[in-house]
Amino acid sequence: GAGKSTLLLHLNGILHSNGVVKVFGKLVDAKNLQWIRSKVGLVFQNPDDQLFSPTVFDDVAFGPINMGYSEAEVQQCVTRALDWVGMTGYEQRSPHHLSVGEKKRIAIATVLSMNPEIMVIDEPTSNLDPGSKWSLIELLKGFSVTKIIATHDLELVKALCQRVVVFDDGHIVADDAADHILANKSLLVAHRLAPAKTA
Repeated sequence: GAGKSTLLLHLNGILHSNGVVKVFGKLVDAKNLQWIRSKVGLVFQNPDDQLFSPTVFDDVAFGPINMGYSEAEVQQCVTRALDWVGMTGYEQRSPHHLSVGEKKRIAIATVLSMNPEIMVIDEPTSNLDPGSKWSLIELLKGFSVTKIIATHDLELVKALCQRVVVFDDGHIVADDAADHILANKSLLVAHRLAPAKTA
């Protein structure tokens, strides 16, 4: 592929680099890994890769528990994160029986429960019907946290992004304001991106 997902996996140390990767000026290495992961939350493209516990509560609580939070703090983090994604009341549900859209919201909640400064999201609208897609875009719009999003979805880019970096075959081929990238039809066509629909 283009290399987008690979880049995202480097940002919180899931993949190791031969070069230098820095987050907030700190090297992504064994010494800084726990600190970086507390600041950079990663939402996988497939929520089934992120949700592994018997209940929604357990999945959303996993990060805070592993960071050593008290039981009361864990409860507060879970309650707040589920509220933010509109999934209050799902705490005791099995994530494996939810719709794809619901699973994506729960996967986002697992990251929000850690209160990250950067949320890294891989193809958030993949496998969603149009209604669920726009519902998720509106949800993401509401988060003030910095978002780094890997996507082919130019409607999502138009709705959410200020800056766009275009990858092709592991190389950066463009880096500009979103409106400039979206207006450059020849660039979009050359790199197999469908032009954004005009209203």
